[in-house]
Amino acid sequence: MSGRYGLFVMVLLLAAALVATACAGQKAEEKKIVKVGVIYPMTGDLAAVGNDHKAIMELAQEIINGEYDLNIPLAKTRGLPNLKAELQLVFGDSQGKPEIARSEAERLINEEKVVALLGAYASSSTAPASQVAERYGIPFMTPESTRADLTERGFKWFFRNIPYDRMAVESQFKFLAAVRDKGINVGNLGLLYENSLWGQGAAQEQRGLAAKYGFTIVVEVAYPKEITDVTSEVLKLKAAKVDTVLSTNYINDAILFMKAFKEQDFTPGAIIGLEGGMVAKEFIPSLGKDAGYVLTTATWSPALIETKPIVGKINAMYKEKHGKNISAYQPHAFTAVMVMADAINRAGSTEPEAILKALKATDYPGESLIMPWKGVKYDEKGQNIYGDVPILQILDGKYEVVFPFELASKQLVWPAPPWSERK
Repeated sequence: MSGRYGLFVMVLLLAAALVATACAGQKAEEKKIVKVGVIYPMTGDLAAVGNDHKAIMELAQEIINGEYDLNIPLAKTRGLPNLKAELQLVFGDSQGKPEIARSEAERLINEEKVVALLGAYASSSTAPASQVAERYGIPFMTPESTRADLTERGFKWFFRNIPYDRMAVESQFKFLAAVRDKGINVGNLGLLYENSLWGQGAAQEQRGLAAKYGFTIVVEVAYPKEITDVTSEVLKLKAAKVDTVLSTNYINDAILFMKAFKEQDFTPGAIIGLEGGMVAKEFIPSLGKDAGYVLTTATWSPALIETKPIVGKINAMYKEKHGKNISAYQPHAFTAVMVMADAINRAGSTEPEAILKALKATDYPGESLIMPWKGVKYDEKGQNIYGDVPILQILDGKYEVVFPFELASKQLVWPAPPWSERK
């Protein structure tokens, strides 16, 4: 009996070991991870932007790794099915500083072993971070950096979803020409821009397009990123008798300038932003009625929450978690995660060359995007050819589409009323 009992115990132990091994193998398979690095300013002047991006990108990660009844690639299956893996976003903090963006790219590639990088909001940070990715042969996708020459460097591994500055600036000038054709006095132009890669690049494009479309720039006012008093800059615009201001700002300086315009009683016929601070979620709440009548290019509009079903669904999920609507560049960040994950899954591999091949073959459907684009498809330089740039105006505290005129949700107001007449 003791022999039989001992044999019985051994069989039980062996069976238990086999079950444990199988379970461990199953868990190991379930926990297979594909890492994608994300570089954004999580601290510093642009921390609000970086943390908002992080929040919506984590929602994208949750959708990919879970099962959701959404018309989005990878939403209805768990993780990356072709790799039997989950997606893990690994965040790096650029602090809004180019040199730190560079070092974070190095860290994410060498220490975290990411297979791709996303980021880095400001073009001045995206440029060095993507240089690191290029050197290591790692795909880099920017959701929102718009400096035109980012896709003119001959890079093999760089991709951009958002329309770049020339496309957005050309939209400004197409709008100005259409307004002029309606008999509205556009008058003299003044350029106002933050003296960084983005601002300098925008100003360069604006000079060339002003000549092309027959407009006159009478003054350029460049200012440093750290500026805290903009009175002298506003007085320069006022002294030059500027009728229309083309303003390229981040959020803090955009708010500073609007306050100074009011303080100095400077009311140009129009202030036209190049997205940036003019579409940041803090812009209208910080200024109240004083944000009124500002115009801006925009690759996304809050109106899409009501007009495009997939946007409404994602917004509802985000609002349930964070108690607020998605805004500004958050949809761009969400889109980058979904497009990159789709490419990695189609590649069926974490090898850089396989992911690169899949990215080049991307033809992501517009109906699955929370952007107002036809889709995402890259040209030979890595630029999305399906982007679009309408013009919005802040009317009654909301962003409304005013151009193209045939797509307008409200009628354009030009010139803006004097400060003293605003209610």
